[in-house]
Amino acid sequence: MAPSIRALPVQLVNQIAAGEVVERPASVVKELVENSLDAAADRIQIDVDQGGVKLIRVSDSGAGIAGDELELALARHATSKLAALEDLERIASMGFRGEALPAIASVSRLTLESRASGAHQAWRIEGDGSDRMPSALPRGTVVTVRDLFFNTPARRKFLRTDKTEFGHVEQVVKRLALARPDVAFVLQHNGREVFAARAAADRSSHEVRLAGLLGPAFLDQALYFEHTAAGLRLSGWVARPSFSRSQADMQHFYVNRRMVRDKLVTHAVRQAYQDVLYHGRQPAYVLFLELDPALVDVNVHPTKHEVRFRESRLVHDFLFRTLHDVLAEPADAVRDAVAEPATAMTAAMSTAPRPTSAPLQHGMPLGVAERRAAYRAAAAWQTPQVTSSPPSADAGPGQEVASAAVPPLGFAIAQLHGVYVLAQNRDGLVVVDMHAAHERITYEAFKQAREGEGIKSQPLLVPVSVAVSGREADLVEQNAEVFASLGMEVDRLGDQALVVRALPALLRSADAERLLRDVLADLVVHGDSRRILEQINAVLGTMACHASVRANRRLGIEEMNALLRDIERTERSGQCNHGRPTWTTLDMAALDRLFLRGR
Repeated sequence: MAPSIRALPVQLVNQIAAGEVVERPASVVKELVENSLDAAADRIQIDVDQGGVKLIRVSDSGAGIAGDELELALARHATSKLAALEDLERIASMGFRGEALPAIASVSRLTLESRASGAHQAWRIEGDGSDRMPSALPRGTVVTVRDLFFNTPARRKFLRTDKTEFGHVEQVVKRLALARPDVAFVLQHNGREVFAARAAADRSSHEVRLAGLLGPAFLDQALYFEHTAAGLRLSGWVARPSFSRSQADMQHFYVNRRMVRDKLVTHAVRQAYQDVLYHGRQPAYVLFLELDPALVDVNVHPTKHEVRFRESRLVHDFLFRTLHDVLAEPADAVRDAVAEPATAMTAAMSTAPRPTSAPLQHGMPLGVAERRAAYRAAAAWQTPQVTSSPPSADAGPGQEVASAAVPPLGFAIAQLHGVYVLAQNRDGLVVVDMHAAHERITYEAFKQAREGEGIKSQPLLVPVSVAVSGREADLVEQNAEVFASLGMEVDRLGDQALVVRALPALLRSADAERLLRDVLADLVVHGDSRRILEQINAVLGTMACHASVRANRRLGIEEMNALLRDIERTERSGQCNHGRPTWTTLDMAALDRLFLRGR
């Protein structure tokens, strides 16, 4: 006889829900802190003992809960944040399911204390369903969680050491603190304060908090930006490629201030770093995406880590293009110099023609845009007799011009072992890897030429038939303009058959079927594909490498200076096509430290 169907006990239902919501102590902290944020708290304190297994206490200064609603707050699917389906489609709060508190209470010894705004009395209730009692709490809410997983020993066995579990707690609190600079956070472990983040009212104080949470090195290497388009707004800090990481431990992305982990976002960011990041390295960033809540579905998973964008292609393209443009900015020294008033010499430099379709020029074998005459004064100043200090006030006319208009990367003074160019700027010494730098210059010139002419296609001698699913065939028809812009000609032969008739000329030897399937896979997952452009850029990168100046080639002062000027003008010039640095600087303070000067 088949077993009878029966309703599960409420406690068991909550414990099943806890399996999704409460994975470890850090999950408890996340849910409780998000509740505090939804209550408009301006200060949140988190106290943790033994990694959170023995004790988690979250105290806030929020609006509080009315005494006669405390029992309801511990009931499953009870919430003040939703009332109708329309609310579910425009979620602005961190929490909304009404599952966290009952789920946590089902696997721990929970106490809830709260005093609603304007109430004369605070109240307290235990998670076991006992009657509420008066409390001496002055304001806000305090949730105390003791002995996590005491009644589910199998779950407790999966927990790691106290140190490891607290590491997860600390990471969660830091991520929440990054998203809400307007809220003060305090985290204590075993009675010791781990960090305290004051509320930040402006960008400068926000950056102080950022440095405290992620370290000053991140902030030193980060570019701040704000960009708005198509109803989307992206802002935050993105680290230069030189600050790449071996792990993805410094990637913080927020959608309407909710921290998320999203494959579409990760893909767009990786593409933006595509030709400036060294192989196997991970970018670092703190990014905030703001959009209409109706355009994003946060009701995907109980943990609320995942989201689904209703216009995924629009979001992907917006993220990629914004970050691509931000990373195209020159490095610090170059960018700062551009903001300075132009002198006669820098003005002459800025009006010099820039290479367009042809990266190599007659008379200048390095392929640079500067006129030799622009550097005659500098070359005369930088003869072997030059000293480490600028020309004196009674120097000649040429020397006056040179010292008054030192460009960000300075002027060349020597070539080291046929590999490095040494230059002197206002701050100290500049060392340039001449092949890597020229490779980037040539590569960017090739890309500009390709963008100007478009991607040329070449018909295949024998068209290639490809069997696909009906959905993939529909995608090809729906994205005919996309394929045409990529230099591919693809037609539909039947419900589940395509034919490739042309490929980009630079990829004429590529596997047509594999290339088509790769592009279709990107369209299915991300709503967009840059795979063909990436392969074309890889070809251009190889061409740029072969066309660039090689090691052990002797360069004259004029050629070295011309190379420095092109570095200053070229996008992404801080890294070669493979993500390696092209130049570095040593200021006078660093040089003094090397030789113990002043000690």
